Amino acid sequence: MPQTASDIFVEALIDWGVEVIFGLPGDGINGVMEALRTRQDRIRFVQARHEEAAAFMAVAYAKWTGKLGVCLATTGPGGTHLLTGLYDAKFDRAPVLAITGLPYHDLIGTYTQQDIDHTKVFQDVAAYTTAIYGAQHVRQATALACRAALADRGVAHLAFPSDVQEQSLENDEPSPRHKADPRVTYTENARLPDDEAIAGAAEVLNAGRRVAILAGQGALAAGAELARTAELLGAPIAKALLGKAVLPDDHPYVTGGVGYLGARPSQQVLEACDALLIVGSNFPYVEYYPQPDQARAVQIDLDPRRIGLRFPAEVGVVGDAAASLRALNDRLQARTDPSFLAQAQAWKREWLDALAEGAHRPGKPMKPQRVVFELNRRLPPDAIIAADSGFNTALAAQYLMIREGQTFGVSGTLASMGCGLPYAIGACIAHPDRTAVAVVGDGGLSMSLAELATAARYRLPIKVVVINNGSLGQIKWEQMLFLGNPEFGCELAPVDFAKVADGLGVRGLRVEDPEAIGPALEDAFATEGPVLIDAVVDSAEIMLPPKRREAYMEHLAQAFKTGTAGQDAIQQRMREEPAATSLKR
Repeated sequence: MPQTASDIFVEALIDWGVEVIFGLPGDGINGVMEALRTRQDRIRFVQARHEEAAAFMAVAYAKWTGKLGVCLATTGPGGTHLLTGLYDAKFDRAPVLAITGLPYHDLIGTYTQQDIDHTKVFQDVAAYTTAIYGAQHVRQATALACRAALADRGVAHLAFPSDVQEQSLENDEPSPRHKADPRVTYTENARLPDDEAIAGAAEVLNAGRRVAILAGQGALAAGAELARTAELLGAPIAKALLGKAVLPDDHPYVTGGVGYLGARPSQQVLEACDALLIVGSNFPYVEYYPQPDQARAVQIDLDPRRIGLRFPAEVGVVGDAAASLRALNDRLQARTDPSFLAQAQAWKREWLDALAEGAHRPGKPMKPQRVVFELNRRLPPDAIIAADSGFNTALAAQYLMIREGQTFGVSGTLASMGCGLPYAIGACIAHPDRTAVAVVGDGGLSMSLAELATAARYRLPIKVVVINNGSLGQIKWEQMLFLGNPEFGCELAPVDFAKVADGLGVRGLRVEDPEAIGPALEDAFATEGPVLIDAVVDSAEIMLPPKRREAYMEHLAQAFKTGTAGQDAIQQRMREEPAATSLKR
């Protein structure tokens, strides 16, 4: 039989190294689905229960492999459902190709069924977006889309009219200028830094007496070089959340996370430094950086548009993080005064002691810190950890001590709820020999709950830990701490997620006793296939940023005066929590 445009398209994806596509079928994409069906031995289709989750899976796959992540959806709402996950790819710079259907080519723009022009809708999120206009157009458009996603480390989009999907190559006459199909080649820029910029960066950093490093996801492949830089400068390393796996959290130079969800010693370091080296980070919370007149700064980034975007960089080095750090290290003068690093290490010990003490407070309801503290002790050496967005993210950021061989992912700049479980699924598809752990809240899990059925269908070794506090915890605390308003609209109807998991084919365990959480986690990790632990925790536990401004306390007092349910319990928890109490200093 003659090859259809869909056959040519799927063959082109295989040629580009695509091994898996996440998505949901529909009548507007059935031509492509048929081409996938007949090539199951060479390319895998993973069925999600919602297109948004499929996009998150593709993002996670791209983040944890460096390869092209691919997601697929049908016409109209199928395509628009992808958008949230695709914005995650855009903001966190993950290469993802989205494929969507369109109505019949001669009905586009005529208000027919599901007549949404995806090429227009996707213009903001995608670096490259086009419709496929015929079978002869497929290879050229596919090559450009794949190259654009890889080169921009972002989103590319192809929209396929449903009848064009079925068109044979013989029935699409090529134009006179269509002489050759593109080769399947992609060459990375060498991304080598400029010598003059390296010299300027070395001058700034050598002059500093108290140098701090802020590392983000752009440094993930430069851990050894970053550690050498820190050693030469005697510089503590604070990590943005996307860079949590740059170096292990027990590394002697690492102070932990930074910012709203970060660790107090990192904030203390940033407030005390006189020079700052930013490596591969677009950390957005500007209030957590040093004062602009306090510290000279050097920034290393692949993208020249990011230099000086968050903090005024005296010297910008545009290039690959590992190559730039190697060149920089050759020009750095080794420090002989270890006092700044020693102070940072003392701050870190104090902080970790406070976290451990807070996690071991007895009684019911169980403290949410206890859940993640016990999880941290039992994580497999090669665990892939995905967090959702919310209160659970702060717990994962502070209590999960990433070790060598472990990786961590989250929806970073987009910070979308509902990403945690799909991320873990994408991680398992990317690395089927490793255990994926999703740390999620009851709010975020509710948004992607049906994907438990996906985990069950493919028997994925996912362990889902639900911080079930009956509320949208982060939003609740933001209402009170940031605005001085009482909590409103954040309380959630109770859900027994263990029972729901059982109904969706995943083993569910419900835990309310703090003494039972450790054994439950051991049981989960000893069980093959997916397991969910529904940890019912204290909803009065407050989430305080490590930089405790007096304004937060004033706002909280204002919220209490206006009237906030459970405020007596909240005040009592604040008095009991060592990590929160230590922030008063």
